[in-house]
Amino acid sequence: MTKQELIEITNAVIDLSRSIGDWMKQQTVSESTAEIKTENNLVTFVDKESERRFVEGLKKIVPEAGFVAEEGTGERKENGLNWVIDPLDGTTNFVHGVPVWCTSIALADKNKAIVGVIYDPHRNEMFSASMGNGAFLNGNAIRVSNINSINASLLATGFPYDDFGREEQYLRLFQELMHNTRGMRRLGSAALDMAWTACGRFEGFYEYGLNPWDVAAGAIIVEEAGGLVTEFNDGDNPIFGEDVNCTNGHIHQQLKQIISKYFI
Repeated sequence: MTKQELIEITNAVIDLSRSIGDWMKQQTVSESTAEIKTENNLVTFVDKESERRFVEGLKKIVPEAGFVAEEGTGERKENGLNWVIDPLDGTTNFVHGVPVWCTSIALADKNKAIVGVIYDPHRNEMFSASMGNGAFLNGNAIRVSNINSINASLLATGFPYDDFGREEQYLRLFQELMHNTRGMRRLGSAALDMAWTACGRFEGFYEYGLNPWDVAAGAIIVEEAGGLVTEFNDGDNPIFGEDVNCTNGHIHQQLKQIISKYFI
């Protein structure tokens, strides 16, 4: 695809995300009406209906693309283009009335995102990027921060909700970073953690146990904003890998060295 074609696709996804996200903002759900996937993982009718609307709309934008969607709508194409959809990243926040959640849509070519759009309806913040065209917040170009010391960095992370096999070392890692950074934050939305890294609010974000729909859009937005996104061990498949190290680039190796003490 040409750069202009990617821009046109991105703009179409922005319009679709705004329409669906604004509808979601008007919905009210409670924990009693939510379904429990696992003990710490909820799903609501809003997740399912918004995903249905996204799939319907995205089919019109790039008809030949498959789908990798959190609630299982559509079929993935093993080789080629796929939409990677998280219709509601931060469902637990949404259910509890915590206004920290978003929609997250990416178009991936094999294992690489080429378009990414993250929409936060509560803040009316639309993060977007496409390959070679830069990253934007509400149409204004964004860049990662210039901080180059882990000690001066504000970091974000998340806590796994169903994979506790590495819990002990994860907490030891958190403890070390808590003592050697400006501070640690946990929003409850990996997509927003990455978007906020892209615009310089955070210097970095790391987590394990994520899914492709959690990180695909954020990955290209961070990269187009000048940052770096890898796996913990510097692997180059963070979208479909097991963990993600996402930074402004300047502190990437510093964070990797600390992570490597606990995760080989």
